[in-house]
Amino acid sequence: MQSSHIHQQATERLQLMACLDFSGLALIEPVMHELHQLIAFDTGVYFHPDASGALDAYIEPSVAREWMHRYFDPQMAALEHEVVNYSSHDFAAAVRHEHGVRVMEQLISVPRSVFVRSDFYNQVARPSELQDFLSLVLRTPQGRGLGSLKLCRKPGAPCFTPADTAVLAGLEPWLARILQTGELNAQDSVVCDNAMLVATPQGRLLWSSPQADRLMALAFGLRWYRRSELPPALQEVLLRLQSVQQPALRSSKNLSSALPQLELYNASGSFTLRTTQMADAKGEGRAVGIHITQRVPRVAHLLSALRALKLPQRQYELAYWLVRGLSEEQIATRMGISANTATYHRRQIYTRLGVKSRKELQGLLLAP
Repeated sequence: MQSSHIHQQATERLQLMACLDFSGLALIEPVMHELHQLIAFDTGVYFHPDASGALDAYIEPSVAREWMHRYFDPQMAALEHEVVNYSSHDFAAAVRHEHGVRVMEQLISVPRSVFVRSDFYNQVARPSELQDFLSLVLRTPQGRGLGSLKLCRKPGAPCFTPADTAVLAGLEPWLARILQTGELNAQDSVVCDNAMLVATPQGRLLWSSPQADRLMALAFGLRWYRRSELPPALQEVLLRLQSVQQPALRSSKNLSSALPQLELYNASGSFTLRTTQMADAKGEGRAVGIHITQRVPRVAHLLSALRALKLPQRQYELAYWLVRGLSEEQIATRMGISANTATYHRRQIYTRLGVKSRKELQGLLLAP
């Protein structure tokens, strides 16, 4: 009975996410959290095209995140093609051929016993502790591919069952709606983290920190993994910095806005990388400071805070809309309840959380 209640709550929360005033990659973490309540798996991976059309991936914190950078090594492509029907790197092929939930045997071109002995498996999947998976390509209503969701199990775990496949298949339209890219609003986000690294004007990394390494990996994906050279897009920013006339800038009131910077957006949030010239002891520009800031949408931050409170489903949904600024009349209409019921739940939420106003509720749930 308890398991059935957990499953129902997780399903309801996914359905709610599909009806929010926000959608996009930034919701992949709460999506994965709810999927864990419905299907037993060890690591969730979401492959998707980035702004330039190249493959990017969100990987839950796990051993896989530490090893999957190998998947983006060009040498892996040939090894992968030996054992799969088509590579995840060819997302267009996945959109053409993969309809509905697929189990591992439907996507590999050799028997499972051969696959687990292959070079590709032993150099990428085995170190990542990935042995079995379900795969689901998500599309817009117009048929455009959004991304490929992989739910993976470790070696020794039982294989996925038809019941697991059915659960994921039933969620397909909701998941597609949640992860469909919406309009970005930089003002509707909060700073999550920031760090600093130093490089030469030519793009060679001189100094970093574990925090900066982590943010760079989140910003640029698994292609950038403790490299000594900065990613090409960031190197282009450094080139623009060299063309800036520093004497003119020093006298400018808008120095910070005039300096070149790079904006990125992916499943981990939005990232701003600002560059500044750094002088050596003689006052000569020999290095570049790069300040990286990570921001996450308020919605993703809010869902995480609400989840931690373990509110009943009605209060969970009503608290979300209260924080987002809807009036009680608008909330009642949206939730299909009376205004009196909305008022009752709002009072219950305030009492439960020890707040006296909407402003206090917003302060509690949107605090960094």
